[in-house]
Amino acid sequence: MTTTAQAPEAVDVAHQLCHDLTSTGFGPFFGTPCGILAPLYRALDEHAGLLTVAREDNAVGIAAGAALAGKHPVVLMQNSGLGQSVNALASLVEPYRIGMLLIVSLRGVDPDPTQENLVMGRLTEPLLAGLGVATSTLGRDQNLAESVGWAADVVQRQGRTAALLVPPPLFGWRA
Repeated sequence: MTTTAQAPEAVDVAHQLCHDLTSTGFGPFFGTPCGILAPLYRALDEHAGLLTVAREDNAVGIAAGAALAGKHPVVLMQNSGLGQSVNALASLVEPYRIGMLLIVSLRGVDPDPTQENLVMGRLTEPLLAGLGVATSTLGRDQNLAESVGWAADVVQRQGRTAALLVPPPLFGWRA
């Protein structure tokens, strides 16, 4: 069972990340529901708008269209949804160098011991590396603005896809 109450500092981290993303020119924002990313979803929806998309591969496709229209889209998903998105990333986004930012929650890593998430927990970073997607894992003691600046360089200046990986505790998620 997951708790839905978030600690105030978790909400602050989500609002700070939202601010850093929007002030660096990222948007529009697309996502599929995820308990770990819920505080960030709320912050983005409140401040920038967030389009909820039923399937992660569809969100990647919509984001590709936004990128081709000159935007710097962000797709938020669980790492299980990353598995759903592999074909869209491998056959559309990467070969045609369509830049977008993926924000991927890391299910199946500490403190998420659920059996059905363990495989994707192990595979997320190697899978992204195999797709040619640069990654950075966010942490509470990390400067979020620097991580977003790195992502802006990869996506906005180099025209590549990047992923910010979100461990369960970043926004206060607990098993």
